[in-house]
Amino acid sequence: MANEIWVIVEQRDNKLKKVSFEILSQARKIADKIKAQVSAILMGYKVEGLANILGYYGAGQVFLCESDILKNYSNEGYSQIVADLAKEHQPLIILGPATAMGKDFLPKVAAKLNTGLASDCTFLDIDANGKLLLKKPIFAGKVIVDVSVSNSLQMASIRPNVLPISEPDESKQVQINKAEVKISTESIRAKVKEIIQSAKDKVDLTEAKVIVSGGRAMKSGDNFKILEELVGVLGESATVGASRAAVDSGFAPHDMQVGQTGKVVNPDLYIACGISGAIQHLAGMQTSKCIIAINKDPDAPIFQKANYGIVGDLFQVVPLLTQEIKKLKTEN
Repeated sequence: MANEIWVIVEQRDNKLKKVSFEILSQARKIADKIKAQVSAILMGYKVEGLANILGYYGAGQVFLCESDILKNYSNEGYSQIVADLAKEHQPLIILGPATAMGKDFLPKVAAKLNTGLASDCTFLDIDANGKLLLKKPIFAGKVIVDVSVSNSLQMASIRPNVLPISEPDESKQVQINKAEVKISTESIRAKVKEIIQSAKDKVDLTEAKVIVSGGRAMKSGDNFKILEELVGVLGESATVGASRAAVDSGFAPHDMQVGQTGKVVNPDLYIACGISGAIQHLAGMQTSKCIIAINKDPDAPIFQKANYGIVGDLFQVVPLLTQEIKKLKTEN
């Protein structure tokens, strides 16, 4: 078995996702403890130009898997490639992102390799014997538990925005190993017919540092404009989210939904506007570093999780908040 820690990186439209840098940075730290090598698995079409960047964040080598078959993400294709590589090279550990993509194909990889998968972890370290030390939330985030993988090959997926990113070292060189893609078009049964993209300039909810979310109290989709105005003054790393109630009411699309059946987020700042704080929603955002709740109901459950609470009409409070932030930015 090779003394290697593998990181499956995620790219979309030939741009690496931030969670890849987070996992690579931590993988480098734990690899140094057990004197192991960090290797990145990069899959896609015409993505070789991204390989050197992975070296800046800790990868010593990159397994480059390029094919026009991989132009669009494929559960069957990705899982087969990783499983074949792992059977050939026998790494100690495989890490990947607990994103929509990672949650989709990593369990399939684990099944093909007959090992366990610790999923959606929020803490990652290693002991002197090479055993992963992991923590993850369960019961909708009410409990944080220690988890481990008993198999010789350990696999884990890491939630975005929970690990720090190391400063990139652009002097680092990376070894690129071009892996043969042994899958055919016929072997991929699920075909992508069309990709409908949302606004390209919108920050991904799972990677945003600041999220302003609206609930059913927004009353209509048009009223989300006041949240967008607030996001506009909060910076490029801010974006707008929505509760399930708002999505079900047709105020916002599903890709904006935060919660157990939407996206689980971990921003530095989460501003909940007109969101009561149902368990389903709390499960998706209660690990945020700072939570601000704006609600007319002083007894709303969201206030129990909030670091700061404003009891008031969001249609009055949010515009005032936007104005005050604009003033502060002008003064500074």
